[in-house]
Amino acid sequence: MSGRWDSDTKLNVARKLLKSMVDSLRNVDNVELALRVYGHQSYVPPQDCGDTKLEVPFEPNNLDLIKHRLNQVEARGTTPIAHSLYLAGGDFPNKPGRNIIILITDGIEACDGDPCAVSQELQKKGIYLKPFIIGIGLDVELKKTFECVGNYYDATDEKRFNEVMNVVISQALNNTTAQVNLLDINHQPKESNVPITFYKHETGEMIHQYLHTMNAYGVPDTLYLDPFTTFDMVVHTIPPVRVDSIKMIVGKHTVIPAYVPQGSLEVKTSDSKIKADIVIHQDEQKHIIHVQRMNSQEKYIVGLYDIEILTLPRIVMEDVEIKPDYTTTIEIPASGVVSISHRASGYGSIFVKKGNELVWVCNLDQERNSENIYLLPGSYVVSFRNKGAYETLETINKNFKITSSRSTQVRIDY
Repeated sequence: MSGRWDSDTKLNVARKLLKSMVDSLRNVDNVELALRVYGHQSYVPPQDCGDTKLEVPFEPNNLDLIKHRLNQVEARGTTPIAHSLYLAGGDFPNKPGRNIIILITDGIEACDGDPCAVSQELQKKGIYLKPFIIGIGLDVELKKTFECVGNYYDATDEKRFNEVMNVVISQALNNTTAQVNLLDINHQPKESNVPITFYKHETGEMIHQYLHTMNAYGVPDTLYLDPFTTFDMVVHTIPPVRVDSIKMIVGKHTVIPAYVPQGSLEVKTSDSKIKADIVIHQDEQKHIIHVQRMNSQEKYIVGLYDIEILTLPRIVMEDVEIKPDYTTTIEIPASGVVSISHRASGYGSIFVKKGNELVWVCNLDQERNSENIYLLPGSYVVSFRNKGAYETLETINKNFKITSSRSTQVRIDY
């Protein structure tokens, strides 16, 4: 930094423009600065790869102190970039915020450190965002060594350095506009009104939670996102849709698409006695993706689903198709009630007849002598054995039918 560069030495040019930058941030809210310097304490030779120091820590109202320390530093030693980056990760206060490093250098790593590895490791831990690097008078080959470290800007002369500083500060302070396009079956951004969550890709930390909205012009509303964060996004449709590794385009409006065509499922009944839930399964493993309430309508991603309605008996429907922009309606008939009574408590079960097969529906209460059970219309068998009976042949079977909105009496006598 002691070499000549345009009107003065590189250090003096950088010092002057950095002080101007500090002054420009005096009235900007929610911004704190710190100053770490390397290669300024020990002369070369010998090479001191530990020559890095946090000269001014983060704190409010420290701008004059930063300018004062900038006036005092001199270019004396070596260039321990990796070690300085690593220590800079610990310089930030432990509170929420956008942590950004601006590295200004006229040389590459001069010690045994790996700036790329240090930068990537700290980003994975969420310590800071991808650094800005401003190279002062670096030749083409040296510039390439910083591509993996962060966002590199080339300052070829004093004027360009000033322009780069302004660009870097502007990008560091401002968010980038974006919109989430929830695409329908025709790949048009017509879906909306579902929650979306943004996570930090490297750490899984939740960053934003929004309810997707169309604005007054009928297009997806504008969001403001950090341009230096790589996001994973979850669209909380049923089932959810995930989009990973979303990178923002700094200074440009970024469109984030997600293919989420939806249709609706409605399960209804006129019978107030039926309170059954509807269990929605998907894929060959029959994973439960949702439990829908009776007499409700829910949206699902288009496709085939297995549906289990927890009436008595259960209704199981396979490969129910959810079509785009269409409501699939399932109507449950009104139940009937069977009143089962017997003189003594015992063991019993109800079965529904399906062709030549008896399918178990429910068990009777062993401690009660009578009970009312609401069942869907159909033909049934109740099997019962008194607790005091010790022979299988003492089982009593009674056939009965259930009709919607009607009562049926079943008396079991020994």
